[in-house]
Amino acid sequence: MSSACSGGAEPVVRLGPSGNLFAGLDPGAPAEVFETLASAPGLRIERIVSTGQHTPPGVYDDQPQTEWVVVLAGAAELEFADEAAPRRLGPGDYVLIAPHRRHRVARTAAGTPTVWLALHWGEGVGEDGGEEDGDGTASRRPSTSR
Repeated sequence: MSSACSGGAEPVVRLGPSGNLFAGLDPGAPAEVFETLASAPGLRIERIVSTGQHTPPGVYDDQPQTEWVVVLAGAAELEFADEAAPRRLGPGDYVLIAPHRRHRVARTAAGTPTVWLALHWGEGVGEDGGEEDGDGTASRRPSTSR
């Protein structure tokens, strides 16, 4: 773990110290849902639920932090600007995304929720709980509905 995560700071747990990552899924949600599960200086852990959304064509995320993401349920295609073909992801598939590596969600499964677990770390991550809407959720990634 990076030194940014050490130093005695207590993590902020958003949804309780225990729970179920598959609880409360809405297969008809009109937008992706981002929920911070826990955060501490230098680290944010979140559940992302997609229901057919994708990043608009030609639009790429360029994040200043490292992100590790795993698909727990559903399916997705993740496209990197420096790769010729999208990566198909299913349950158990994970990807480490380096800072400023341009990427986009090309597709998520329609009709069934795609549940992701994402860990973000680096300078500035987790210090204010992330980029939430105040209720533990956010819609950070520009997305297009099914």
